[in-house]
Parts: sequence; C-alpha cells; structure tokens
Amino acid sequence: MKILVTGGAGFIGSHLVEKLLGEGHEVAILDDFNDFYDPAIKRGNIAAVADRISVHQADLRDAHAVNSVFHAEKFETVIHLAARAGVRPSIGHPQLYYDTNVGGTLHLLEAARAVGIERFIFASSSSVYGLSKAVPFSEDLHLTQTVSPYAATKIAGEFLCSTYSHLYKMRIVALRFFTVYGPRQRPDLAIHQFTRRIWNGQPIDQFGDGTTRRDYTYIDDIIQGVMASLGYDGPLFDIFNLGESETVQLKDLIAGIEEALGKKAQINRLPEQPGDVPLTCADISKARRLLGYQPTTPLPVGLPLFVEWFHRTRDGA
Repeated sequence: MKILVTGGAGFIGSHLVEKLLGEGHEVAILDDFNDFYDPAIKRGNIAAVADRISVHQADLRDAHAVNSVFHAEKFETVIHLAARAGVRPSIGHPQLYYDTNVGGTLHLLEAARAVGIERFIFASSSSVYGLSKAVPFSEDLHLTQTVSPYAATKIAGEFLCSTYSHLYKMRIVALRFFTVYGPRQRPDLAIHQFTRRIWNGQPIDQFGDGTTRRDYTYIDDIIQGVMASLGYDGPLFDIFNLGESETVQLKDLIAGIEEALGKKAQINRLPEQPGDVPLTCADISKARRLLGYQPTTPLPVGLPLFVEWFHRTRDGA
C-alpha cells in the first residue's frame, strides 16, 4: 500500500513510518518542519529511513502546496498526524491552531476527495472530552464543550472527517490519542521536560496540587492501534480511543521519573493552568473489540524505557 503520513517527521509520525516500512508499505511524508521545536530533531527522527521514503516539505495551510503533493504521487491511504499541538500554546495562538488544524485538515480532505483516496486516518485527541464527568471516556459520549482552542480544533477535525465520509463515501477513522510518550517524545512535553530538568538538577513546574490524572500511553501501543485501523472495515466513519485505560496522578508520574533517574526533583508548585483538564481516562473496549487493540506497556514499564532512550541520546549513543 502507498501511504502518505502527514507529520511523518514528528514523534509519533517517525515511529509510524518505520513500522509501515517494516510491514512492506511504500511511504511518503508531508511535514513543514516548523520551529515549534528544533527542526533538526525532526530531521534526525527520519534520518535512518530518509533514503526509503519521499519527503514533501509543505505547510498544511497552503491548499495549493497540499494539492501538489497529492498530484505528485498517487496514494491509497492518508494518515493525518500533522497538527499544531499542545493545549497551553493554543491559548496564546488560537488563529494559528485553527488555520493549521482545521483549515489544514480541510485542505487534506479536499485533496483526498479530488484524487479518490480510499482511506483517511485522522489523529484526534483525548482533549476533546473536556471536563467530562463520565469516566472512563467512551466514544459514545455526547461532547458539548471543549476547554482549549487545541481541543476545539480536534473536535472540528472529527466533524469535517465525518462530513466528508458521509458526502463522498470516504472511509475515515478518527483515533483519539491519550497522552502519548516514549522515545523521541517532543521536548516540551511533561515526561521529556521533567526528565531533562531533573537530570540536570533544575526545578520542574508542577501546575496544581499534583492530583491531576492522565492516561499515559506508550508509543508502541499507539502505533499498534494506528496499524490496526488500516484494515478496519466497519462503518465508513468511526472513532476509537487509543490509551492504556489507566490513570496516573501527576505527583506519581514525577515519583516514577525520579525512581527511573535515581535523582530527586526540585518542584516549583504553581497554580493550575487554564485549559488543562483534571482527568483523562480512556475506555478502550471498542478498540479492543473491533481493532484487536491490546496495549502492553503500562507506565511502570514505559518510563524506564523512555529514560534509557534519554540517556542514549544525551550521551550521543
């Protein structure tokens, strides 16, 4: 299968590209290599496979550039991972997030429709559940409110996908990722940032009292779910949660990193941040039943694996 992976040089995308190549697929990536974090990191993510993929550097906001990619190569499937990410940055830059995540998704769907793409997989987010009190979060929940521009762009992307699926009979699967971590995790995300700062003897910022809870999902489990969605033949449009279905308090996450590093954290306690939610917890029964999704890496296993990678890259290995 010939597959286009948007955001293919990023954290999740680069792992997915390697898995797809290992399964014998032909892969191209679309990435704008923006400076949200060092573009050299992204280029490093795909260095080992650069000679086996085609790379299209384009901005999703540019409809002409997106169309050019779809006419340069004939794809059978699009896996759309590219996005402006992060709840807190979205509050400061809502227009950028809207233009990239909503407008960019529309440009991809329209290009996919025009050339007859058979399957479109959309990376959504657990943030769409907002302040939902029904735990664990089920795909059947009626969602009425998001609490950050980032989350709003992701639910908007889902609605665009469902509309295009309905109108043009395009098979689309939306995957709601729950707090993904692992090797190559973006440097701004909590696990990576905490690990780096604790190791360097720098204080870490803890927003709130440490009781916020997240469903942390190891990268290999997310990739397993994405790969399974490639063969899904249920309704033309469907939504799945991909998580571990276990929640961990922030203070326990910090303790786990301390244990894996063998160093204590200096904690700078700060007020809760606008846009943050108190809890995420995935109901993954639907993904288990229909995708065969089976996460195998709980946080006590995944954190040491991440720290091993951190030390390897820190030491230049």
